[in-house]
Amino acid sequence: MALTREQREQFLAEPHVAALAVDAGAGRAPLAVPIWYQYEPGGDIWIITELDSRKNQLISAAGRFSLMVDRLEPTIRYVSVEGPVVDTRPATLEQLREISARYLPAEQVDAYVDFSWKNHGEQVVIHMRPERWVSSDLGNADDYAPKDAGPA
Repeated sequence: MALTREQREQFLAEPHVAALAVDAGAGRAPLAVPIWYQYEPGGDIWIITELDSRKNQLISAAGRFSLMVDRLEPTIRYVSVEGPVVDTRPATLEQLREISARYLPAEQVDAYVDFSWKNHGEQVVIHMRPERWVSSDLGNADDYAPKDAGPA
């Protein structure tokens, strides 16, 4: 069953690791990689990546990308969203801290941010405006299990 707008936006706002997909050019399958993202219902999605990364180069060339997030418990649910890039700018330390705090335990955030800021090179924040959504809640996996017919 498709999710309502409110359900899909709330699900996307949860801290899932997304699969990012972007056109990789003629003769290539799309690049698909896991990524952290930030989203608040009704707003744009943003990601952070290295300025010189293949991901950033492909997103810049394509002008758009998609994200897909899913879960298996308590129900099988997914949201896929695609849209145009609406802004790209240098990442700030505060943005790196915000996205890191979304995914890491509080006691690990400072060390990760320090390491990332010093070792990952120049980073950029890419904003995508959600334009097309595909979503579904497929129910509980137990709903699909064969039922015991009992003794014969």
